[in-house]
Amino acid sequence: MKVSRKPSPSRRPQKPRIERRAVHGVLLLDKPGGQSSNAALQKARNLFRAHKAGHTGSLDPLATGMLPVCFGEATKMSTFLLASDKAYSTVARLGVITDSGDSDGEVVEKRDLPDPLTAELVESRLAELRGPIKQVPPMYSALKHQGQRLYKLAREGKTVEREARPVTIHALELKHLASHSLSLDVTCSKGTYIRTLVEDLGQSLGCGAHIEMLRRAWVAPYKDLPMWTLDALQELLTRGGEAALDQCLLPLDSALEHLPSITLNNAECGLFGNGGAITLTDCRLSGLISLPVTMPATFKVYSETTGFLGIAELHPAESGPVQGHVVSEGGGLVILRPKKVLNL
Repeated sequence: MKVSRKPSPSRRPQKPRIERRAVHGVLLLDKPGGQSSNAALQKARNLFRAHKAGHTGSLDPLATGMLPVCFGEATKMSTFLLASDKAYSTVARLGVITDSGDSDGEVVEKRDLPDPLTAELVESRLAELRGPIKQVPPMYSALKHQGQRLYKLAREGKTVEREARPVTIHALELKHLASHSLSLDVTCSKGTYIRTLVEDLGQSLGCGAHIEMLRRAWVAPYKDLPMWTLDALQELLTRGGEAALDQCLLPLDSALEHLPSITLNNAECGLFGNGGAITLTDCRLSGLISLPVTMPATFKVYSETTGFLGIAELHPAESGPVQGHVVSEGGGLVILRPKKVLNL
């Protein structure tokens, strides 16, 4: 007896696999609102067909603005962007508190506004938030507690104790005051949560507050540089191909403007490229950098012929007569140790 088989359910057609290529550089992406930083990153990566990509500090789905994306070997420089200063514009809604600190969350409380609500009152409260302060990270953040992201715990209705962290508010300016909202410009150190800053301001005013709009204006050292939207990148790709896209990328060393540089000869470059430490006499060192220098010191490393090679740290030689980790003329031997070596 022949048994008929039911036709197998049709499988969902798979998306064609993207053939990746080697792409190296920094893209200043203008992240759109309504999607995560990782989602925006993956869309940019697919447009460039890049093998490797990473962003340098998440923006909330609500937020827009500068999201530096590092492609390829630029990912080795991402820690410097994570640690850099940043600037934001934000609009705070007064009198309404949400569980997430922004308008994506659920309203948990409404309060009356100060009467009268004046610019002078707001300014007096802003003064308390400038300079070095301590912030308690919000529950809706990517920080981890016992291996779990805080925002996942928050979505389960859980709250855990968080330690206050030191941050610095370099500038905090009131741009506009309306009946139920205010606009602020903020320049701050790494690790600053603007939603926490707004919540603290609302608490100080006695009415509570949450973020309605947040835009990151710049990430140091990329102040006043153009950003690229995903739509603009797609249009460039359509009109000019990948060569046009690649023109949007900044150099690998663009994130390292604050570091001094050192240029090695061909023999030293070979040693550096293989991860080997380079021993330098104070005479050789004085021909490369200005002395004295306090160690350990971090340098951008260049080749005389091929350009940027990576990052290295200068250390005292184990037997060198270096006093107080300061090398000057007559200081003996020092060691240049590779820290990040490009593989191009």
